[in-house]
Amino acid sequence: MLHQLESIPPELLDSSATMLHTFLPGPTLIHLPGRRTRPLFISVLLHGNEYTGLQALQALLIKYYRRELPRALSILVGNIKAAGDGLRRLDGQPDYNRIWPGASEIMADHPEAQMMHKIVDIMAKREVFASVDLHNNTGLNPHYACVNVLDHRFLQLATLFSRTVVYFIRPQGVQSMAFAKLCPATTLECGKPGEHHGRGHALEYLEACLHLSAIPHHPVAEHDIDLFHTVAQIKVPDDISFSFGRKDVDVVFNDDVDRLNFQELPGGTSLGMVNTDRAPLVAKDEHGIEVTDRYINAQDNRLVLARPIMPSMLTLDERVIRQDCLCYFMERLTPATIIT
Repeated sequence: MLHQLESIPPELLDSSATMLHTFLPGPTLIHLPGRRTRPLFISVLLHGNEYTGLQALQALLIKYYRRELPRALSILVGNIKAAGDGLRRLDGQPDYNRIWPGASEIMADHPEAQMMHKIVDIMAKREVFASVDLHNNTGLNPHYACVNVLDHRFLQLATLFSRTVVYFIRPQGVQSMAFAKLCPATTLECGKPGEHHGRGHALEYLEACLHLSAIPHHPVAEHDIDLFHTVAQIKVPDDISFSFGRKDVDVVFNDDVDRLNFQELPGGTSLGMVNTDRAPLVAKDEHGIEVTDRYINAQDNRLVLARPIMPSMLTLDERVIRQDCLCYFMERLTPATIIT
């Protein structure tokens, strides 16, 4: 399933994500030499409709197309088939960012999961320097970085992109968590697809990473980081209907609910209206334990927060909600109190 190349196909430099399938047969790992031999690993299009990373990568490759790279570079171009249809993933496909080593046993059985294991093995042998996985959001979110290990090097890598950093250990099977066993790793959330600022910001970051000779081991100054911990994933049960406008459903979410992302909200904040006696949402903590009552209440047909919390990744995209989740809940962390 995995294809490896030692040079850049010329078509890759200016192709749209939807046309990659015309010259790449499937997921492709490309290795390029550079002055420093330990490679920077970059993954794009693990979700086929999140193409800002591809555009930033193309701009980077055009700049260095006939020049020596400051550091060796390994590039994974991920779910090319889904990108062809402009979708996160195709029906019947696993999520390409839930099947890396560390995924649940159910996910680990997929051929794509075996491919991800192979990629990790390849990059371990190449002594990967750092890993960057590029994504987009469908809702209104700031640009931010994610880490899965509370380590100074990881936070240094993340804050090179944004002072807003999210630490999480769930969902399992994500690329950054697998690569955290090998090197400092981060996930970049670059806003909505197609935004010029997202492409430019990602490009600046990738070029800065290429020029790093080392990643600092010392702590990030507290005034240079806003660190949050993902404490729950919020899903809509499969048997609950929902919308952002229609009234003939079990849950009617506020049509601007994604504006609540990255706001520290008080308890009682409304997310929408409820028209059912069944549990409208399910919250699970970072260990997979259900904690719905801790965070969500239904009061007088209103869906409200049970305690102060900060949401992220709230989206109005119903397909994404069904394929992944409604959002995540976060709490603020103070770096100096938890990092040794």
